[in-house]
Amino acid sequence: MSQFEKVSEDIKKAMLNKEPKNKLEALRAIKAAFLLVKTEKAGVELTEDVELKILNKLVKQRRESAEIYKSQNRQDLFENEVAEAQVIETYLPAQLSPAEIEATVKGIIERVGAKAPSDMGKVMGVATKELAGKADGKAISEIVKRLLGS
Repeated sequence: MSQFEKVSEDIKKAMLNKEPKNKLEALRAIKAAFLLVKTEKAGVELTEDVELKILNKLVKQRRESAEIYKSQNRQDLFENEVAEAQVIETYLPAQLSPAEIEATVKGIIERVGAKAPSDMGKVMGVATKELAGKADGKAISEIVKRLLGS
């Protein structure tokens, strides 16, 4: 079952079970994003990679919005964004810990033969593909910079 089908089923369950409003809104946002991608490019199938990118983007948007609401002392909106992000994250694979990301990046650096900060592009290209959906791009970038800078 694809993520799209799973989300559609979960929307039905959430409505029948009268789940909290923010859960239903998050599920509808996921489905809308999937449908948007499907309709933008005629005949495009939603692959697992595309679904992961969409889900990561939605989580990132929610987190950024939550930070803005928090800085503006809008606790009600902050809590809603955090709750929606948590619902969306349930559809993502488990995130790697910083130690696991670092170990993977070290292996990639050895494989690619990177030695200096100027090789960051080569490492990031491979790392983002290997760690897609498992780690945040910003965290990967920081670890690569630290490892190549020393």
